[in-house]
Amino acid sequence: MIAKAIETSGIPTVCLSSALSITQSIRPPRSVFIDYPLGHTAGKAHDPADQKLIMQKTLSALIETKTPGEIVDLGQRWAKNDDWKNSVMRPSTNVGEKKADDRVERFDTPQYQTPEDADLADVNCPTCVFVEDSKLGV
Repeated sequence: MIAKAIETSGIPTVCLSSALSITQSIRPPRSVFIDYPLGHTAGKAHDPADQKLIMQKTLSALIETKTPGEIVDLGQRWAKNDDWKNSVMRPSTNVGEKKADDRVERFDTPQYQTPEDADLADVNCPTCVFVEDSKLGV
């Protein structure tokens, strides 16, 4: 929805998505799909070559995509098979069995890959959310 608003100002956009069904329903002006787990849309951690390739393909789609609402599959796959999806996308089929949550731990404060990233972060960034709920009175 934000992409559509930006496009009305004449600024081209491209959305990078690993949630194909959501992207299909929203139909941003231009988007690319990557079959990676949520949270890894821009590439595998500590794999600069993978990240660079994804960004290059995404930016190319910004130029090459001509049909509004088109979703370009980047052709990148997280693994050779889809076994990784079993732990993150498919609930247990056993009645009464609780599915284990094997996602990484969530935090109330920003997390950074390196101390250098934390030093570069602007805590006063007007477009970032670094405010705790308690400061909002929630």
